[in-house]
Amino acid sequence: MNREWIFRRAEMREIPRILEIIGQAQAQMRAAGSQQWQNGYPAEQDIRRDIERGYGQVLCRPESAGTRGIAAYGAVVFDGEPAYGAIEGAWLTDGRYVVLHRLAVADEAKRQGVATEFLRRVERLALARGVEAFRVDTNFDNRIMLRLLEKEGFRFCGKIRYDSGERLAFEKSRPKG
Repeated sequence: MNREWIFRRAEMREIPRILEIIGQAQAQMRAAGSQQWQNGYPAEQDIRRDIERGYGQVLCRPESAGTRGIAAYGAVVFDGEPAYGAIEGAWLTDGRYVVLHRLAVADEAKRQGVATEFLRRVERLALARGVEAFRVDTNFDNRIMLRLLEKEGFRFCGKIRYDSGERLAFEKSRPKG
């Protein structure tokens, strides 16, 4: 993995590229038989809101000029997730946590460790802010994300519900000390 990746806040002008990447992820999930993201979500207004709130993050190739260099997008949230308060199960920790939503990797960047790098950059950002718990949820049939979470040391904590349905919830925490 190229250690020179740039991890930064997304910009409004990058929305078309981000939507292109999300469209590619939706097509991949559909081809794999996953039901996740097959109902028009995430849509442009979701990405626009992420960026307005400062949640939208991109992982970019430094050698590529412009928006074509964006290899991945995700919403990194430090404000909590209301649905997480009603978990059917139990989180590993109490207190502050970071959440990653809407992670998508561009087709041309797949199988290059980009999603792993994105998760690790989120974790570093959280630790720099003094946040040691990292939470993620995904659909039961998103096999790619489920493998990634297992590989990166996330533990299954239970199920949460959104209007769009049930999701599997995971957490990774840094041991104190």
